[in-house]
Amino acid sequence: MQTGLAESEKLSAPREASARWAREIAGRTALGRIASLEVRLARDEAEVAAAQEVRYRVFYDELGAGVAQAAPVDRRDADRFDLVCDHLLVLDTALPGPDHRRIVGTYRLLRQECAVRAGGFYSQDEFDLEALIARHPHLNFLELGRSCVLPAYRSRRTIEVLWQGIWAYVNHYGVDVMTGCASFHGTVPAAHALTLSFLAQNCRAMPGWEVEAQPSRHSCMDLMPAEAINAKAALAAMPPLIKGYLRMGARFGNGCVVDHDFGTTDVFVILQVAEISRRYINYYGSEAQRFAAA
Repeated sequence: MQTGLAESEKLSAPREASARWAREIAGRTALGRIASLEVRLARDEAEVAAAQEVRYRVFYDELGAGVAQAAPVDRRDADRFDLVCDHLLVLDTALPGPDHRRIVGTYRLLRQECAVRAGGFYSQDEFDLEALIARHPHLNFLELGRSCVLPAYRSRRTIEVLWQGIWAYVNHYGVDVMTGCASFHGTVPAAHALTLSFLAQNCRAMPGWEVEAQPSRHSCMDLMPAEAINAKAALAAMPPLIKGYLRMGARFGNGCVVDHDFGTTDVFVILQVAEISRRYINYYGSEAQRFAAA
């Protein structure tokens, strides 16, 4: 993806704005908290680097990303979008050491205004997000990506505290639509025929909200006849992140994409904030409203 203007010109302003906002809230309460887990934005480059190290441990060491390319020598998962994104962190405050060594999970947040300066969203390489945005020019989009949690912290509690932070962020910036890629492990879509077919047949985006996989990368999701699909089994086999999106009311794009670099099969998530279940809004709302008003 070409950026046009010099990289430093296009990326410095949103990076500085994000850093300024992070500094402004540095002395305030976290965006969410459950027991010893706390969620907030990264405050400085050291914390962003630590989040990239956590991503490396999950994506490269655990899941085998980088098999098709050389692994980063600094043991960080990083790309140019990190410069314009905000980085949501989950920290275990019960761990010893400085905060940047307490990070146990992270999510990368790319606002539309920053994506414009960066030349587009990360997921546009796989899915035609531009067409969706063009159909809804008055809505504010946010891309969620690079979600990962260390193995010992993969629990409902960690997911809930992450969503406290996301909901606070969404309220603060007036986000209307959350989008992004979500992944199945492995590069053979047929290995996930049950779950992919369930999503294709039951959870497709409504008219006006469709997002197509890029033609050159499109793989079929609808791999099984409807009568062969057991919904209960499909949901049980769903990756936790995708299952969480479903519970929030998310819909999915048409077609999946094989990402050989990361060893995944990706689907596209569309979550309209106005369509999120009221019970989730009530659950996460107290932290979000308190932060958004700060």
